[in-house]
Amino acid sequence: MSFGGLFDGDSGGGRLVSDLPYGSSAMVSQPRLVSNSGVPKPMFGSTGLSLGLQSNLEGQGDFSRLASVSGGGVGSVGELDVLCRNKEDENESRSGSDNLEGGSGDDMDENPRKKKRYHRHTPNQIQELEALFKECPHPDEKQRLELSKRLGLETRQVKFWFQNRRTQMKTQMERHENTILRQENDKLRAESITIRDAIRNPICGTCGGPAVLGEVSLEEQHLRIENARLKDELDRVCTLAGKFIGRPISSLVNSISTPVPNSSLELAVGGNGYGAFGSVPPTFSSVSDFVAGASSPLGTVITPPARTSIPSVDRSMERSMFLELALSAMDELLKMAEMGEPLWIPAQENGKEALNYEHYEHLFPRCIGMKEVGLVSEATRETAMVIINSLVLVETLMDAVRWAEMFPGMIARTITTDIISTGVGGSRNGALQLMHAEQQVLSPLVPIREVNFLRFCKQLADGAWAVVDVSIDDLRDTHSSATGISAKCRRLPSGCVVQDMPNGYLKVTWVEHAEYDETAAHQLYRPLLRSGMALGAQRWVATLQRQCECLAILMSSSVPNRDHAGIMPAGRRSMLKLAQRMTDNFCAGVCASSARKWSHLANMGSIGEDVRMMTRQSMEDPGEPPGVVLSAATSVWLPVSPHRLFDFLRNETLRSQWDILSNGGPMQEMAHIAKGQDEGNAVSLLRASAVSANQSSMLILQETCTDASGSMVVYAPVDVPAMHLVMNGGDSAYVALLPSGFAVMPDGPVAAGGEGKIGGGSLLTVAFQILVNSLPMAKLTVESVETVNNLISCTVQKIKAALQCEN
Repeated sequence: MSFGGLFDGDSGGGRLVSDLPYGSSAMVSQPRLVSNSGVPKPMFGSTGLSLGLQSNLEGQGDFSRLASVSGGGVGSVGELDVLCRNKEDENESRSGSDNLEGGSGDDMDENPRKKKRYHRHTPNQIQELEALFKECPHPDEKQRLELSKRLGLETRQVKFWFQNRRTQMKTQMERHENTILRQENDKLRAESITIRDAIRNPICGTCGGPAVLGEVSLEEQHLRIENARLKDELDRVCTLAGKFIGRPISSLVNSISTPVPNSSLELAVGGNGYGAFGSVPPTFSSVSDFVAGASSPLGTVITPPARTSIPSVDRSMERSMFLELALSAMDELLKMAEMGEPLWIPAQENGKEALNYEHYEHLFPRCIGMKEVGLVSEATRETAMVIINSLVLVETLMDAVRWAEMFPGMIARTITTDIISTGVGGSRNGALQLMHAEQQVLSPLVPIREVNFLRFCKQLADGAWAVVDVSIDDLRDTHSSATGISAKCRRLPSGCVVQDMPNGYLKVTWVEHAEYDETAAHQLYRPLLRSGMALGAQRWVATLQRQCECLAILMSSSVPNRDHAGIMPAGRRSMLKLAQRMTDNFCAGVCASSARKWSHLANMGSIGEDVRMMTRQSMEDPGEPPGVVLSAATSVWLPVSPHRLFDFLRNETLRSQWDILSNGGPMQEMAHIAKGQDEGNAVSLLRASAVSANQSSMLILQETCTDASGSMVVYAPVDVPAMHLVMNGGDSAYVALLPSGFAVMPDGPVAAGGEGKIGGGSLLTVAFQILVNSLPMAKLTVESVETVNNLISCTVQKIKAALQCEN
């Protein structure tokens, strides 16, 4: 195409177009006249417009040269590119310092007839402008005005210089980025060509010659073996997931389009046959709920990890094993809860059910490995009616904090270590989590049982649920966290099956099955442990009944007859909260769980053989007095029934026979809050008799609880102003107290006739927590230890004397 017509006038002649005031003569041919014949009419309709264009082109010799190169036209694209690049290089060399005097291109468009005088800034002006541009590429009007006055320029000149400089900087950056992208594109193109050649001409990695058709490299063999293993695991997990949600999902595997690798290259870059996982039909979207943190329809259990991500593979396999173990344990629990004889047979000692281990081993495979040498088995089952809703109980069991609050005398400490699934469809159905628990018997003669287990929840029908626990010690390395001595223990499939009843009650069938080291426990408690009354199904159900009955009474609007009507509802709640904290601290001091940091004392003073002494520093705890706290606990056997022993200890009129805080006289009950139908389940406030008129009477907060598995009497002296605040609904967290008390349990299974030592005696635990020094960093003295030791021994002797069982 020719540019000749752009410079012609309306007349029919011709004109010289090689008059280039700033052009280079070396690139221009001889001046000649360009004819108008065969050339299109000019696009400008007047001489003035033509002259205006000519004047604008002056000083831009490269563009005016276009008319004279190759006979008045552009000979090739290469010549045009050369001219454009020469122009760009010239503009960059000026560094934004050249300007047309008077303004920008907009001004030139408004008055095309006026010829603009070209202006070049001085080096000093350019240096000042560049310095400010580095600091502020977008100066405001005030900065531009100051700069124009300092450099002797107009404000518009400064403004347009910055506009041109910013445009130039942007152009340079874009050109640099384009260069980098062009280099990367060339590199990728070369790699693509090399890869295509390698595919068309495969070379043997061993000998270097051409590869024979059908020959497979070692890496490709490993990849194919890995793909086969992943496919087998996918099938297995799909089967498990089908059992998990109650419907088959084998169609998921069929719906996945598995691409067949057509070359060794596709295998080398990770083609593993799972590319279609993101396009699984939405029918199975709910399955992802049972594995947390996954984006695929079956969660992280079956997400194929990269070959280099070994931890992801291990975690995926571990979770699949946990799922398989949970399903197997749930199946075993349901059968053990429903089946009768010959799996469960009547026990000869007390007529209750006992597990037929021979039939059990024949019926159920071992899901947690073989039984270790030295461990004994404990298996019990209990069925009862509980006043609670199934959903509330399920939520309580799946929440570690609420579970510990529901069973305060049995769970010393518990945490949820990992949540594998939160459930399906927003419910607890299919919830699966890892937990750690410290189970306790309230006696220093029985060590803590530490258990790491899976807890799995499943909805069987409308209003019917099952929650199962099973140990994972064989699948994951675990460690002990208790401060005291812990006994080896494994939980075989254990848990409860619940069903809502029409009368508002809940039918609970509890199965408890464990293996533990019996030698770690004292001989006094071994019959109790074997019977299941210590940590078996009977105690779980009895504690659950008592706690649910207490919650039902507290939530009721009516006040029991024995309760003092003067206590407001807010005061009742505050007193109950304080009593709960007192009982929790008492249990933690008896069993030395990791809930408190106790230090055992040994070879210090004349401590009794069966007395456990521990100490700790109380600091920055508003619920305890600061200083050195000493805990002493012991357990003895008494030839009296548990019911008689409990009634004696909780009777405030007989308290002077064993309690030194009573000042030798009877105590008066100031407040009473019932916690159950049995009058032994209550929280009361007692006042001791004053020795003299000048001495103020002392208040004692006491909580008593009893059920078929045992009883507790826990008490602590409290300040009078603090209790007035609590009874008026104040915060009980700042009431400092140190609890003491008793735990009463039967000495074994209750005999059919109630005669003999088994079932006729009691196991009494006495425990004190005493502040021996008000300075937390003070050293414990031998005198303090002997004083507490004498106190606990004297209390036991007084109880024996009062019950006439000293011998």
